[in-house]
Amino acid sequence: MRTRAKKIPAEERRNVTVEAVIDLAGSTNPDSITTAAIAEHMHLTQGAIFRHFPNKDAIWTAVITWVSKTLMARIERAAKDAETPLEKMESMFMAHVSFVADHPGVPRMLFGELQNARKTPAKSLAQNMMKQYAARLGELIAAGKACKELRPDLDEGAAATLFVGTIQGLVMQSLIAGDMGQMQLDAPRVFAIYLRGISMPHDIKA
Repeated sequence: MRTRAKKIPAEERRNVTVEAVIDLAGSTNPDSITTAAIAEHMHLTQGAIFRHFPNKDAIWTAVITWVSKTLMARIERAAKDAETPLEKMESMFMAHVSFVADHPGVPRMLFGELQNARKTPAKSLAQNMMKQYAARLGELIAAGKACKELRPDLDEGAAATLFVGTIQGLVMQSLIAGDMGQMQLDAPRVFAIYLRGISMPHDIKA
């Protein structure tokens, strides 16, 4: 017999639902996560879920909204404590890796939405987040070139794409290995290789 769920404020219930979906996505293909599975994970009825979300798309939209706000806030906090453009980029890189290690369901959700053939609100949010991220990196790369930390002929768009792609590569390797913590161990060495490709030659230390 299902126990009666403790009554909590609507906003808190929505937040807990988002956390439940991300938790489930860490070990389950997001496409296979049903509202019934979410309710079961939360020890609720489906009716309790639908009192806060009209449908599954609304739940996914809330999840991607949370991911976008939380990830961007985390990398901005990390960059704020750094001084030079390169230091800010390194801090962002490590903060992003740490975020994914803390929430392994996040990349599964993002990859799933970005590959979705349907034009959903969640997919649009994921695409907008990636554009926002790329634009922020572009600002730092341009600043790095201006202060001669980065190569003057560096392709800013390609450098931003490679930055994100490098993190995605670490994520995929960790997912394949089934050990998300490994990416935190690999991240400093991987970023050092990226750094060698974009830095001014005289800034590269042997």
